[in-house]
Amino acid sequence: MRTAATSSGLSGTAKLEDVTKLMDMLRLDLKEKNLLPPRMPLLAGKRSQTLLTASDRRTVRNATLEKVKIHARNVEDAGPIFSREGIETLTRQSFDGNSLITSREALRCLANAFLLNVESRQVFVDLGYAGKAAEKLKNDNRDDEFLASRLLFLMTYDTNLNFDPLFEEHQLGESINANIARHCRALSKSSRKPLPSPLDEMALSESLKLIFNITQFYTHRAEAFSKSIPHILKILSRVKIPEPPLQPPVSYLINSLINLDLEDKKCQQFGVNPMFPKFDQNCNADRLINILDAAVCSYEAESLEQLATPLVTLLRKIYAFAPEGVKRYMNWLLLPSEDERIRPLGRSDTLSSRLLRLSTSTVAPTLRESISNLMFELSDKDATSFVRNVGYGFASGFFMSHDMPVPENAKEAWSTNGSSSSLDKPKRKRIEINPITGQRLDMEPIDTGPEMTEAEKLREAERLYVLFERLKATGIIDVKNPVEQAIEDGRFEELD
Repeated sequence: MRTAATSSGLSGTAKLEDVTKLMDMLRLDLKEKNLLPPRMPLLAGKRSQTLLTASDRRTVRNATLEKVKIHARNVEDAGPIFSREGIETLTRQSFDGNSLITSREALRCLANAFLLNVESRQVFVDLGYAGKAAEKLKNDNRDDEFLASRLLFLMTYDTNLNFDPLFEEHQLGESINANIARHCRALSKSSRKPLPSPLDEMALSESLKLIFNITQFYTHRAEAFSKSIPHILKILSRVKIPEPPLQPPVSYLINSLINLDLEDKKCQQFGVNPMFPKFDQNCNADRLINILDAAVCSYEAESLEQLATPLVTLLRKIYAFAPEGVKRYMNWLLLPSEDERIRPLGRSDTLSSRLLRLSTSTVAPTLRESISNLMFELSDKDATSFVRNVGYGFASGFFMSHDMPVPENAKEAWSTNGSSSSLDKPKRKRIEINPITGQRLDMEPIDTGPEMTEAEKLREAERLYVLFERLKATGIIDVKNPVEQAIEDGRFEELD
């Protein structure tokens, strides 16, 4: 049976034999502190007569780990790496030696193992090394930040690791906050640009992922990361937004904020909430809405379901405690403007129209619900205002799914002063609005065709009657024919 070759060029029995030999060498190194070069065979049960210098041992050890790392990219024919003994060997090489280079090579092997083999994570936990992984984050080094954060992030899944002692005994929260602050300082205030290096971006992404998972599974630890809120917001404001926009690190910056105490209710450590800084209270909301605008133009609905839902959720959280001025600004950016009412709402290419179309998407149910809730909250959670802002056509589904009563005047035409935004502007002549479509009545198309004859009206009524009867016969929905309803209501009388 042929198997796929790894980047090492080996597969099948040849790969398994090489993996076994390499892992035996690493175990022997831990036992005897005397690692033989790869070209010299291991003598079972005998101590080699050739002793290597410390420098030579490190060189051979690191070269051996490099080969193991390549083999660990594919679990096939690499069993000795993922066995309990193999994980213990890599763990001890990662944390029990004096060489940082060796430690990082071994950590890369562990990271591959954790990603591809779920059981290896619990083996690591059982060995009691989670605290040492947390200690690694105290190093001012992006490699250590990336690797240790990756290990801890993966251990939030499928292990019984309790993260609380990592906070109490190893200062996990303080270490992560310090790393986020370092990334913030690395970005210039003067211009929006990428992070200094790919490794910086990868390390930041792993730290942000770890923040989100910890605050998701250990909600009582969210306060530990409050100090990172202003730094995350500054990074989001300074970093260059990629195209399409919801990629790392932007997507992780957004996700990391969702579970944090943005309102500063518990800690009360900010004199001025960093979400609404004095120099420009709208800046963070504006940045997030611009990202949303770019996202809905760049992705299909199926992709937005996963990518954009956290962003809409974050905007809802911000709106809930925003100052009145910021709320008005968000309304102006997110709700349909008066200028859009020259057509039925949802027909233009503006952000609000795209959001309205997504609010009825059948392929993005979570995003659909989140957008509808956002629009309802932008309308002060008032059903009448909601209908006037988005039209009954878009609001009706929300009312039905939330078992909410429809406002009595929902289907009645209403008027607006015609201003182009909700901000204070001189009032103009009041304009009647179609309550269903949200379009101005004076902009609706006029039927210029000839009026239907009595015979045409009769044929149309018969056609509709047949269609209703067919629909009723399917049993899919319970529908009453309008003609039948009219007869029951006494609007028709039998002629002699």
